[in-house]
Amino acid sequence: MSGTGPANGGRDRLGDVVSGLVVAVGCVLFLGGFVWGAVVYRPYTVPTNSMSPTVRAGDRVLAERISADEVRRGDVVVFSDAQWADMPLLKRVVGVGGDKVACCDEDGRLTVNGTAVAEPYVGGAVGGRASTEDFDATVPEGQLFLLGDERGGSLDSRVHLEDAAQGSVPRTTVDARVDAVAWPSAAVLDRPEGFAALPGGVSEPGPVRLLTGAVVLGALLILGGAAYGPVAKRLAASRRTGRTGRTRRTGEGATTHAG
Repeated sequence: MSGTGPANGGRDRLGDVVSGLVVAVGCVLFLGGFVWGAVVYRPYTVPTNSMSPTVRAGDRVLAERISADEVRRGDVVVFSDAQWADMPLLKRVVGVGGDKVACCDEDGRLTVNGTAVAEPYVGGAVGGRASTEDFDATVPEGQLFLLGDERGGSLDSRVHLEDAAQGSVPRTTVDARVDAVAWPSAAVLDRPEGFAALPGGVSEPGPVRLLTGAVVLGALLILGGAAYGPVAKRLAASRRTGRTGRTRRTGEGATTHAG
């Protein structure tokens, strides 16, 4: 019995060390994920249904802080322009400086520089068309042409076509790019493939999946590490009790045989 004490104590201490390390790593991942997310992303509440069905009024979204030169076609952006509204708005970029944006071709699709763009996210347009009315515009350099996904009711660049910039807004008005819906449902916004073949392609996915994975893994490590110590000690105590019981039974059997 005296020989098992130090060994058991050593295993207990090792278990405590392992448990502590696992919890520490979990805390780093969990808190680091939140801190990183707070630096990279800003939360916004969607003000209108103009981007339905992609996002709807009242949805809480996570938008990655980006610079003006990082905006690509297909991005859902948060922007502020006093000529449009007195609050941040969400729209999809369909044209950048130098583009000729038009609608609709014979199949009812949006075209950019003569190339038809598949837009499976579009809602609200009659007869599956990409717009309820035909239009064409040439986007000035340094500007962006923006449409809502709810083409039947969105007040977007089409409403401002008579302006000097033909409905476009400066790149510098963009504050962030929407990467995910956080509430009431959780979903990541994928980059639309329809714009990928155009010069400049589409933007790279943001780190939202990586951040979410870090937070979830951190939480699991914290819970697992915290539970490991007590569970390991209970199992060790159970094994010691079992060995003690077997030793006693063996001793009693030997005494009976000697008698």
